[in-house]
Amino acid sequence: MKASAPSILILGSNSDIAKACARRFAAAGFQLWLASRECHAAQLDLMAQIRADHGAEVQHFVWDALEYERHADWVAALPRLPDVVLVAVGYLGTQTEAERDFAEAQRIIASNFTGAVSVLPHLVEPLLLRGSGSIIAISSEAGERGRASKYYYGAAKAAWTTYLSGLRQRGQQRGLRVLTVLPGYVRTKMIAHLATPAFLTASPEAVAEAIWRAHLGRRNRLYVKALWRPIMWVIRHLPESFFKRLRL
Repeated sequence: MKASAPSILILGSNSDIAKACARRFAAAGFQLWLASRECHAAQLDLMAQIRADHGAEVQHFVWDALEYERHADWVAALPRLPDVVLVAVGYLGTQTEAERDFAEAQRIIASNFTGAVSVLPHLVEPLLLRGSGSIIAISSEAGERGRASKYYYGAAKAAWTTYLSGLRQRGQQRGLRVLTVLPGYVRTKMIAHLATPAFLTASPEAVAEAIWRAHLGRRNRLYVKALWRPIMWVIRHLPESFFKRLRL
């Protein structure tokens, strides 16, 4: 791997989407900096496979999205400023538990919003100063309208999507690109317990390929499955008097 190879920092690298993205960006010649709370056997296997398949430089850094007080020093200790930052941290949580236990509600909000908002400024400010870089962030259609089945998760994702929109506007004249990814249903361990329609469900590999193409195309927002765009348009525009009667 040449020293001049571009680098991608993947926050939340143990997620299924993150792993697929790691493989896709490695295939394109990127150095990989994987960041997660643990570097367990599956992560080590992934790193070894990527090195064998693509000859890519792969490093792992222990990082906890919820250890806010350590984020500044953690970013400062990175080998250098990355070219791309992929934020793949997420936690679906349990709606009914969050309704009765604030600790679960807090975990959902922190995992899907606060943790990322804590670490990103330490990366964004130097990227803006440098005048180049890309933020790729996984959000969710769940944030486009609150639904009774997961409104804690949806609220956190709504905040995340709004944050990214503002960051995109701030960075657009200073060389910082921000891609918001709305993947819809993805066959991952996070929703393995749910029955989802096949025509609306993507594989992690399909998501990674869509992200790569959107990155190359300098896109702002990405619906991985195009059908989600009209579906969410309808959901957003349903009258509240009707929408509140739906079981979603």
